[in-house]
Amino acid sequence: MSPQRSQTAILYILILNLFFFCSVVLGQSPPTNFLTADVTTIRSPVDQDILIHFKSPPVGTCTTFSPTQKQYTGYIVLPPHKLAPIQQNYYVNTFFWFIEARTNASTAPLTVFINGGPGSSSMVGLFQEAGPCEVVEIAQGKFGTQLRQWGWDRSSNIIFVDQPNQVGFSFDKLTNGSLDLLDSTVVFPPSGVPAGQPDYTHLDGTFSSNNGNSSANTTEIAAHTMWHMLQGFLASFPQYNPALTRNNTQIGPVGINLFTESYGGKYGPLFAAHFESQNALRRSGKLPKNKTLEIRLASLGIMQGCLDDAIQGRFYPIFANNNTYGIKALSLADQQNAASSYLGASGCQQQIQSCRNAVASMDSDNEGDVALVNQLCKNAQDGCSRTVIAPYLTSGRSIYDITQKIPSPFPPSTYLEYLNTAEFQSAIGVAVNYTESNSAITNAFLQTGDQQRGDQISQLSYLLSLGVRVALIYGDRDYICNWLGGEAVSFAVAAQSPAYSPFYTAGYASIVINSTYVGGMVRQYGNLSFSRIYDAGHLVPAYQPETAFTVFSRVILGTDLSFGQPVDLSTYQTNGTANATYTSKAPESAKPTCWIRNINNTCTNEQRDKILKGEGAIVNGVLYDKASDWQTPGSSVSVEAGYPGSMPPAMTAAPLKSSGPDVAATTTVDVPTGVYVATATPSTSQNGSPSRGMGLDLNVLLWSFAMMMTMTYLW
Repeated sequence: MSPQRSQTAILYILILNLFFFCSVVLGQSPPTNFLTADVTTIRSPVDQDILIHFKSPPVGTCTTFSPTQKQYTGYIVLPPHKLAPIQQNYYVNTFFWFIEARTNASTAPLTVFINGGPGSSSMVGLFQEAGPCEVVEIAQGKFGTQLRQWGWDRSSNIIFVDQPNQVGFSFDKLTNGSLDLLDSTVVFPPSGVPAGQPDYTHLDGTFSSNNGNSSANTTEIAAHTMWHMLQGFLASFPQYNPALTRNNTQIGPVGINLFTESYGGKYGPLFAAHFESQNALRRSGKLPKNKTLEIRLASLGIMQGCLDDAIQGRFYPIFANNNTYGIKALSLADQQNAASSYLGASGCQQQIQSCRNAVASMDSDNEGDVALVNQLCKNAQDGCSRTVIAPYLTSGRSIYDITQKIPSPFPPSTYLEYLNTAEFQSAIGVAVNYTESNSAITNAFLQTGDQQRGDQISQLSYLLSLGVRVALIYGDRDYICNWLGGEAVSFAVAAQSPAYSPFYTAGYASIVINSTYVGGMVRQYGNLSFSRIYDAGHLVPAYQPETAFTVFSRVILGTDLSFGQPVDLSTYQTNGTANATYTSKAPESAKPTCWIRNINNTCTNEQRDKILKGEGAIVNGVLYDKASDWQTPGSSVSVEAGYPGSMPPAMTAAPLKSSGPDVAATTTVDVPTGVYVATATPSTSQNGSPSRGMGLDLNVLLWSFAMMMTMTYLW
């Protein structure tokens, strides 16, 4: 988005896709028949209704640590009416990408990774955050992938899932259409290039139907679909089922790890609660045990989660005015006005309560099929966005990184070009062109007011009671799901969990990432933890790869998050300061990079005008003033990068550092396996000692928390 846009347009964009970049992209049309000879099709061993199409992508498609690491890409297919009694008269073709752990894959944990949106693809997580590889330019017109040092496959088998239906590479039915990159609209059937517009901005291709009625429109329905998807995958790939050992042929409870982010704050708790409700139905005999698997979580990780505006909403204006970077994105007067809009009669808080009262009395199944409930919840959603969240937009700062002006070039959108090349799409066996986000699905969720329906806090409390590890992980530069609201969520979860009252007295301990660097602070008691990650925006693993990996690994291993030491989580709690007050200096705003496949989020108005006038040069999907401005990649790229069917020559050599802001200050050159275990806090860390300069006004925070607890009690 651009600072020069009208506030009406900006507000619409914010409401349309509150929690992630709303960008759709397209390249060449994919193969007309994606079920080629190298694609295997089977029926699920436990449910014959479920089909699985899968293949092993050629080496180099996503470069891993070792060429022996197995990868599978494909679709889990649900026929119409599989979700009954939920209305579902469409096919669900859910795309997945599975990658083995770098070592000991047969005994490694299994992690499921899903991005948020609603409507955002988990290829964001794979290629921009936590996957084993990252996309690089090899030459003009040529892309490849190189090893990501801190990919989460260092310590876990991992599967990235595009959900709900029609998100990313997932689809309902194949539909030919045209995408206009200038306004991110898709029209059916394919149309000609609009007058006065360059050909490269209007592309023909194959999509899902973009019919919002052919996908989930609430988190509850998405949970049902996800349960069936995992049933199909785990039954078809039993070698990665954590419930099985080499000497055990009986299928028992599946202890998986679910990590998600952003709108995943809605998805994660409800998905996990639904899995447990299905387990209960199996135990009671209402679901056949010979046709289903028990799925239990070992841990749930929520990064930068927007879970509950009834708790987090009040912290938007506070963070905008009073953050650890000393940035005044809102004046004190504007902060107070937004706070009044939240707390006032008929304000955001009361609208949320009206929504939830209606859900409880008229749509307790959360299927989004009661018009009055949908309207009340949509009113709350729109009202909170307009009066509490949107005032920040006048600052011209990124909602994903308060230190940066918009448009921000990080993380790079290079992967969008690669995923829309014909050789890549053929390599992974997909049926549609890649879209990073699907606005039709976003809008379907908006129309039911799903964002404000709530109950995630009680679901997290329930998971804790079952022994599930719950980790809340927040970068301290993000506005849209900021860490102050995340911290308030952690206290609210503890308040609903009688056994977790010691969480309040647990102090903040340093998260020791290596021998010289502290990556953040953590408050932990037992299975509940809240982590503030230093110098990280909305996509935490993109900003701080080593820190994010280390915290992730400690969560799934069940160690303490501060040092990574084995502990007894039934009694363990962190010791330290009562508040995380460390302050940082904001970096300079980066110069915009205009990716033509992400115009709305990366291009200024001037760059957009240049595109319309046919000026400048497009090289590898980026707008330059002239072609000679493009820089040839360094010589090391040809050695360290692979592409579909070609293994990089240096595949087994020392890996590169992962890209990220100020990465030299936060990344350790190390062998690409294992996780660091600390024995002491560094005496002098690369991020310096906690500052005593301008930080958070603790009186403001204490008042806000007291108000939040009063609100929770009244509700």
